Amino acid sequence: MSDELLFDSSAGRGGILSPAASGEEREQEIQSLRPRRLAEYVGQAEVVETLRIAIEAARRRGEPIDHVLLHGPPGLGKTTLAHIIANETGARLTLSSGPALEKGGDLIGILTHLEAGDILFIDEIHRLPKPVEELLYPAMEDFAIDFVFDKGIHARSHRFRLQRFTLVGATTRVGLLSAPLRDRFGIFRSLDFYSLEDLVRITLRSAALLGIELGEEAARELARRSRGTPRIANRLLKRVRDYGQVCTGGVIDGTTVQAALELEGVDGRGLTDLDRRYLETVIRYYHGGPVGIEAIAATLQEESDTLVDIIEPYLLKIGFITRTSAGRKASEAAYRHLGFSVQQKFFS
Repeated sequence: MSDELLFDSSAGRGGILSPAASGEEREQEIQSLRPRRLAEYVGQAEVVETLRIAIEAARRRGEPIDHVLLHGPPGLGKTTLAHIIANETGARLTLSSGPALEKGGDLIGILTHLEAGDILFIDEIHRLPKPVEELLYPAMEDFAIDFVFDKGIHARSHRFRLQRFTLVGATTRVGLLSAPLRDRFGIFRSLDFYSLEDLVRITLRSAALLGIELGEEAARELARRSRGTPRIANRLLKRVRDYGQVCTGGVIDGTTVQAALELEGVDGRGLTDLDRRYLETVIRYYHGGPVGIEAIAATLQEESDTLVDIIEPYLLKIGFITRTSAGRKASEAAYRHLGFSVQQKFFS
């Protein structure tokens, strides 16, 4: 289901599990794997039900649905849901992102071209510059934008009325959103990592769309290594397909999946080389923590945003690290997974 594949420069160093992808790959995967209706969407049951009710109620009233804010780690389907909302309401979808809207004029140009009922999707909305964000306040609340002409005693303002539209915002770091912006969204939903069973269903669906013969055992093994993220499951599926075609005569079973993903550096829990280096840094250099994220980033020579947005959410989810007021700490499960003695944690 997923593959919302928007480019984020901060994620570009995460390897095969990074959300970054080329434009050609994005377009192909979006066309082939992204569901178009809520009925096709697998997982996130509460989010889907909330949107279904909101869309149906708005349709009965003949109005656009409320502004929607979706937050959660990369790859869980935020962009996909924006496309589905547009398809379900029959609206035109305009795509943008926080970093792309550098000036107020960029946003004004988009808003003034929206027609009644259109949907504006802004990815990474927490990265909007403050002056641009402030332009959104009256646009979201009153469907108007205010222009100021001239300066000083000659200054005068003009209010330009907009067509009623729906803003769908997506963010991986909801805590960085300002309260005034966050409070203007009528629907506020969080997307969580997917269960193994949902990922198996997604993998089998994607395999069918791609013409790959994939059994239940192979799908389960691939889903287990997909970090609870549909986008990663779809990407790993393609790497398994390549391996099967070249190395096993097209046969794809559990053994093929294991061999293909071990070649890619993805272990049985879905950890990559960067994940393991992160954990080994905390354990070896900082005796299991606590240690600040900037110190870890400096040791790994990675951007701290990459670690916070791409690496840590899954490690937190599976209990391999914890966050404390003093910094990050590695858990006993992380020690065991990497083959370190748990006693070393207490006596190092």
